[in-house]
Amino acid sequence: MKVNLQIIKKPRIEMLPLIDIVFLLLVFFIYAMLSMAVHRGLPVILPSSSTAKIDRHLVLSVTVKADGTIYVDKEQVSLESLTGTLKRKARSEKAPGVLLFADRSLPYQKLFKVLDQIRIAGIKRISLQAEAGEQP
Repeated sequence: MKVNLQIIKKPRIEMLPLIDIVFLLLVFFIYAMLSMAVHRGLPVILPSSSTAKIDRHLVLSVTVKADGTIYVDKEQVSLESLTGTLKRKARSEKAPGVLLFADRSLPYQKLFKVLDQIRIAGIKRISLQAEAGEQP
């Protein structure tokens, strides 16, 4: 009598599906980080512009809400202390720049007071942010 002995193979992990999943996760996280890199300002209703471009090389974010409160990189500051805060934060950069997010209902005079304080701090590169799209 002949006995059939089956050879038991060791289970193995297939590498191709694992590599596909790793690359999919890598692409997802890279895309998520790139899309979050620009949004450093606080949520305000920005004015719209058909030619708006985002300058990703500026280092500081200044947000002015509709009620007049001012934030530097999500830290609330007063108008009087804005110059000192910007000088302190821009000290390590050789050519600092500011992304200025201003609410569309902000009074024009308040916006110019903030712009004056930014220029007094010695920052010449200022980018006024707007929503890309058709003008109303």
